[in-house]
Amino acid sequence: MIWLKTLLLPPLANVILAVLGALLWRRMPWVGIPLVVLGLLGLLWLATPAASHWLRQGLEPYPPLRKEDLARIEAIVILGGGRDFDNPEFGWDDTPSNATWRRLAYGAKLHRDGQWPILVSGGRVHGESMAEAELMARALEDVFGIPVKWRETQSRNTLENARFSADLLRDAGIQRIALVSQAWHLPRAVPVFRQAGLDVMPAPTEFTSPPPAGLRAWLPRAYHLRHSARALEEWLGRAAYALRNRIHR
Repeated sequence: MIWLKTLLLPPLANVILAVLGALLWRRMPWVGIPLVVLGLLGLLWLATPAASHWLRQGLEPYPPLRKEDLARIEAIVILGGGRDFDNPEFGWDDTPSNATWRRLAYGAKLHRDGQWPILVSGGRVHGESMAEAELMARALEDVFGIPVKWRETQSRNTLENARFSADLLRDAGIQRIALVSQAWHLPRAVPVFRQAGLDVMPAPTEFTSPPPAGLRAWLPRAYHLRHSARALEEWLGRAAYALRNRIHR
């Protein structure tokens, strides 16, 4: 699956198109030239603020959480968003990725609003020595001074996040949760948590920023290419989930 995503997403997908077009340029120029143009111009377009915003905006249907929405929850669930390997500044070896830090910060803020207990969810995707949930708990406790009630350490993807977190919460008599993740990720996460039997209040963070005005909206930057690639990966993930649900009906 990882290799499939790598092949289908930028920048490798664009490079493959351009190289294939170059190989066909002389023999089949009516095929080769469009492939080169599509690969290179597509890469430049995906790197613009306008493209990045357009791709991410459609992934964010849930509005920001209001304080009154939290009145009925019983716990906060924070989903892992990846790790950075061998980062030395905290003395922990691995550390949460930037995406995970954003989720942790928002989860810490929600906890301080109401003192709800926190569950962190994330396992060992590549057989790491420490589960992602353990890194998240360490960050919440050591950096934010927030206690962690439950650590779900077995999951490797969003579907398993939901299944294993629901098991822990069910044993504790918890039914109603606020689910914390990026705004673009929650539309895929919320349904599987609800299918696992939980009453879910979406708690989105890191909404996409509007592109700047004028020409700057079309100036390519690596920063926006990364966000476009992440948005396309999420669209691909949604398609895979939809296909899975259709097959298992």
